[in-house]
Amino acid sequence: MTTTRKAMANDSDRRIRDYLPIPRDTSSFAVLGGLIVVWVVFQMLNQNFLSPRNLSNLILQIAVLGTIAVGMVIVLILGEIDLSVGAIAGVSASVLAVMLTRPVVPTWLALFVALAIGAAIGLIQSVGITQLGIPSFITTLAGLLVWQGVQLIVIGSNGQVPIHDKFIRAIASTYVPPLVGWILAIIGCLVVAGVKLYRRRRRVNAGLSVAPLGADILSLVLIAIVTLGVTWMLNLYLGAPWVLVLLLLLVVVMSVVMSQTSFGRHVYAIGGNREAARRAGIRVKGTTVCVFVIISVIAALGGVIEASREFSASSALGGGTLQLNAIAAAVIGGTSLFGGRGKIYNAILGALVVGSVQNGLNLLGQPAAIQDIATGLILVAAVAIDSISRKRLAARGAAS
Repeated sequence: MTTTRKAMANDSDRRIRDYLPIPRDTSSFAVLGGLIVVWVVFQMLNQNFLSPRNLSNLILQIAVLGTIAVGMVIVLILGEIDLSVGAIAGVSASVLAVMLTRPVVPTWLALFVALAIGAAIGLIQSVGITQLGIPSFITTLAGLLVWQGVQLIVIGSNGQVPIHDKFIRAIASTYVPPLVGWILAIIGCLVVAGVKLYRRRRRVNAGLSVAPLGADILSLVLIAIVTLGVTWMLNLYLGAPWVLVLLLLLVVVMSVVMSQTSFGRHVYAIGGNREAARRAGIRVKGTTVCVFVIISVIAALGGVIEASREFSASSALGGGTLQLNAIAAAVIGGTSLFGGRGKIYNAILGALVVGSVQNGLNLLGQPAAIQDIATGLILVAAVAIDSISRKRLAARGAAS
């Protein structure tokens, strides 16, 4: 029986391997267009918005949001949700800070334990979802309350634990030297071009349709212009923040996992149709466990980055609307709230939109209330567009 299920899963994997993500993601162009409009409007209202210094600050401001949104994209593609990511970030950062107050604890061990705690939390919550049948919304909402309480216990009565470790503090406060920044930017462009060429050749060899060559060339040119342009702007200030390199590395790794591995293809298949995926032999419960462990580890990493920015861990770290903004960033970037559709880079696009709106309104002296209202309205618009798109796709399918 086990052999038969494995054979069915392998056969299903071969059938969907060259077609995922399905359908072709075109929402990214709309998000980019919207982001350009946001930048132009705020630049007209405040000439400092597109200054090198403010762009550098914007990257630092969205580092934590973008990191956690990467994990949220994966969960949403699966067709689930996680409301506990902010609390996981807070408790992981708190444990990191407390461990670093002990002079005998090396930095690498404190980091490992912080990330391991995130993995353990994800495993615990996934058991409730897969084995007890509790919806992920309820499980992670309960987790939000539980881990916030644990965070308060770990932090103690002072409410804050300072971090003096030089390596941890440097994560979000140091910059790439200009020459190194140019080298990394060029390497990144070449890697993107190589991946596009590889995927194009693979589809051609498999007899599958491919996008027009001119379209691929145009997209590569646009990517190169944006990458080199951003590098030039950041080098006019202090250079690209190292945390940006860390975030982009996370995006690349998870993009490869989601697009080039059986695990990633199974996540898309489950999010698209859970019952069909189960009948095809895909291990739905096992994949769900892995996804929630992954997002919890990524949330823990986000907590480390936030602690590095603040040079401390406090009872407020990871609180507020962080998890809601992470969901908003993923959906605004183009990930479907209904599962089965999205790409990892949607997290960066969405985080840039959310961060740009909040940053721009802050420069204009608008209060946090107005920033939250604007973010909420953008989220509603993104979900509405996604819903309309799904209905149109379903109508086309029915018509054919």
